[in-house]
Amino acid sequence: MDHIRINGDRLWQTLMRMAQIGSTPAGGCARLALTDLDKEGRDLFVSWCVEADCTVEIDEMGNIFATRQGESALSPVMTGSHLDTQPTGGKFDGVYGVLAGLEVIRSMNDRDLVTKRPVQVVVWTNEEGARFQPAMMGSGVLAGAFDLQEIYHNTDVAGLRLEDELERIGYKGAKPAAPPEARAYFEAHIEQGPILEAEQKTIGIVTHQQGIRWYNVCVEGQESHAGTTPMPLRKDALVTAAGLAVTVQKIAEAHAPAGCGTVGRFECFPGSPNTIPGKVTFSVDFRHPDNSVLDEMEKMFRDSVDTLNNEFDIQVDGYWRYPARAFDKGCVGYVEHAARLLGYPAMQMLTGAGHDASYMAQVIPTSMIFIPCAGGLSHNEAEDASKADCEAGANVLLQTMLAAAN
Repeated sequence: MDHIRINGDRLWQTLMRMAQIGSTPAGGCARLALTDLDKEGRDLFVSWCVEADCTVEIDEMGNIFATRQGESALSPVMTGSHLDTQPTGGKFDGVYGVLAGLEVIRSMNDRDLVTKRPVQVVVWTNEEGARFQPAMMGSGVLAGAFDLQEIYHNTDVAGLRLEDELERIGYKGAKPAAPPEARAYFEAHIEQGPILEAEQKTIGIVTHQQGIRWYNVCVEGQESHAGTTPMPLRKDALVTAAGLAVTVQKIAEAHAPAGCGTVGRFECFPGSPNTIPGKVTFSVDFRHPDNSVLDEMEKMFRDSVDTLNNEFDIQVDGYWRYPARAFDKGCVGYVEHAARLLGYPAMQMLTGAGHDASYMAQVIPTSMIFIPCAGGLSHNEAEDASKADCEAGANVLLQTMLAAAN
């Protein structure tokens, strides 16, 4: 059993078939959560699971659970990730973890393997947070981090409610969205960064999750005519907001190399060439593996805002906190043993991106498996991973799942 491998050709063909749904001219994918394209991807995944003799259930959040039965009624060993993408996303982010899990089941079926525990693959709803905020809603509700009814009322930019969109695409299920009774959860994923490639390692053994904090910031000044208002009398919201965006950069640099700060969305109102901007809204994303350092970064930003509040009305809404977390040592050990067993160059590392695995780690033992991605690019249509690395990561996942399920 130690030398069982997945079918690399089949895994690659499955990845490329899913990539056709929502494919973009630049070679990426645009399959936002709960859109018609997301439904098409979900439907295809479910059809593959039924062909693999899995039992399929859908919960109230639209999370999909495909189960291969074991020889006992013990709690399952889970794996999975997400099928939704960024508006200009790639072929592998999230999707790789889902389809690697499906390939594990297919490979077990090829050999008529019977595991003591059931093996389960899950597709989490709205991991990306690109259409509905915050991110990782499906796993977050399951872990108790979000209230289901509050999440149902979240809307996209067009004002469409999440619950209504779940119902529209036929993926609001009857299964309660509650913490699962599971032995363990393992998530395979592209690294989304450059470390494995730089270190020439095939497998990342993920030991920790970096903390994340998201803020919506609104700066209100005063709209006025661009030609008749003297510079000293202006209350230009854009100039002030731009200065705060630079402050975000400086705070992150002051906490290098682990600290990160990003302004990813920036909107100016009224958006006229000859009107001084009266309002600007923007997002802030701070990340660090130490929660106390995140507290310090937040304080520095709020202190900067306080110095400007005499002239401008500035509101900072810290609407999402995602604590830094260590993964289960036993589950990390399973991954490490599998990589060593198969002879892959591997290293321990933390993840700087958010993953469903981090919410699952709040309720069941969890760890992650990383593979390299070209140039460290992700959330980008040019995102890429090699067929060999995809196969290697799925082989490690197979051995990990077999060990945990037996």
